[in-house]
Amino acid sequence: MVEDTDRHGNVRIYLRKPGQPKVRLKSQPGTQEFLDEYRVALHGTPDKPQAPTLDRRGNKGTFKWLCEQYFASAEFKRLAPRTQYVRRRILDGVCEKNGKNPYALLEARHVRKMRDDRADTPEAANGIVKALRQIFNFAVEYEFSDRNPARDVPYIRSASDGFHSWTMEEVAQFEQHHALGSKARLALALLLYTGQRRSDVVRLGPQHIKDGWLTLTQQKNRSRKPVTLSIPVLPELEAVIDATPTGNLAFLVTTFGKPFTSNGFGNWFRKQCDAAGLKHCSAHGLRKAGAALAAENGATERQLMAIFGWSTMKEASRYTRAARQKVLAASGMKHLSRGD
Repeated sequence: MVEDTDRHGNVRIYLRKPGQPKVRLKSQPGTQEFLDEYRVALHGTPDKPQAPTLDRRGNKGTFKWLCEQYFASAEFKRLAPRTQYVRRRILDGVCEKNGKNPYALLEARHVRKMRDDRADTPEAANGIVKALRQIFNFAVEYEFSDRNPARDVPYIRSASDGFHSWTMEEVAQFEQHHALGSKARLALALLLYTGQRRSDVVRLGPQHIKDGWLTLTQQKNRSRKPVTLSIPVLPELEAVIDATPTGNLAFLVTTFGKPFTSNGFGNWFRKQCDAAGLKHCSAHGLRKAGAALAAENGATERQLMAIFGWSTMKEASRYTRAARQKVLAASGMKHLSRGD
């Protein structure tokens, strides 16, 4: 033991064990309390029941164990951070109820049950099916399983077409409320005249434009199947950019001069739509409006794929089919007329 005296003249007693910090003994020397305190400092805390250590790892063969293998895999790590976050949340939710069950016993009927329990929210229901398809694709590839019970479980068809596609009248209403030179007007132009997602629009800046062409690598699937596009800068977009104060590395910046996050921009743009009396409109709806406008003006499926970065014709054909229907109806309606 060692002693020292503080500036008020009080003697302090410490126990110092070699290689360890000294421990102050606060009780009066010679008392039972002091002896008890000394023993604790010398030998450690008195024996007492220890709370059991929780093993948060899943036992081998359980669904939770399979999730852990998937989360540690190169396949999962190649996903975009946002996709990782969403996928992990979905699978963690499945683990809360089924994590201790053997994944080998999971059948298509179980997957359908999980899907149907969320039928009121088709996006969430389909998200579970997709996540289970992906984790069992991984399990088959790595020979943890010889089948994928989610493969043949179909997605729920939504009665909605998703985000509302803006009409040109709604675009004009927005432009009338937000004057040329405003940040909101610039955001509208970037979304409409590039056809890109909000996750890409928030990253666009002067460095992406050279000799009248805008070149970017889309954020979606950037880690797995990156898509790089070069599209001409339309005169309508160039005029708005020239008339608007912008950031140095991003055209769109917050009030603090920092680039928007994708979600932050979505929330901000939502307020700009509300201010213009367009409560049913959104940033994503402008991408749909641009695709519809291009298709109605005669863009082919291949051209739409080149503009919007789609890797298959499935999405492009939706717009060209709708455009062809409109053109054919316009030319064919005369045959329905009685000619009076």
